[in-house]
Amino acid sequence: MGDAPDRLDSVCVFCGSSDAAAPALLDAAAELGRALAAAKLELVYGGGGVGLMGACARAANEAGGKVLGIIPHFLKEQERRLDVVETVVVSSMHERKMMMFERSDGFVVLPGGIGTLEEVVELLSWRRLNLHGKPVVFYSPDGFWEPLFKLFQHTVDEHLTPPSFMHSWTAVDTIEEIVPALHEAVRAGPDAAPDVAELT
Repeated sequence: MGDAPDRLDSVCVFCGSSDAAAPALLDAAAELGRALAAAKLELVYGGGGVGLMGACARAANEAGGKVLGIIPHFLKEQERRLDVVETVVVSSMHERKMMMFERSDGFVVLPGGIGTLEEVVELLSWRRLNLHGKPVVFYSPDGFWEPLFKLFQHTVDEHLTPPSFMHSWTAVDTIEEIVPALHEAVRAGPDAAPDVAELT
């Protein structure tokens, strides 16, 4: 297995950037930001001030946590760059994702749209190729990510993806479970099989 942390100092959060997200999801993102700050974990995120990512970053910053935003120059206005936290401006989405990956010891996936899907599928693809062994935790309230997990399982059933891929992440349904799940995954190591969302 490739790059695998032996301790957890920084966590990348992938999530939606829409202000139209349900208030409960925005509240959950803020709760995660406070939880990361309380655990002394640096938040690495997409650099914007909108949607779940803005709620998470603002809450982490207001709680005294360390926050690093990484945003491509063409999204500075659209995603309303959050100037109250340290922010790196890069030239492309590819550079943004690579820097987020390199600066993070683990990953949390909150509900999001097509951009979040693109980020997490690439992240899991890299894990499938043994390019990293960093923990990945999905926050899946009310089964939000279950359709994606079922699609992954479908590719396994069709013999297009190895069964071991289904052990590439942990899924939880409360914010309180996220930080413990990350620490447990680091402690267990990348070859352990975490609990995944129940597939029915």
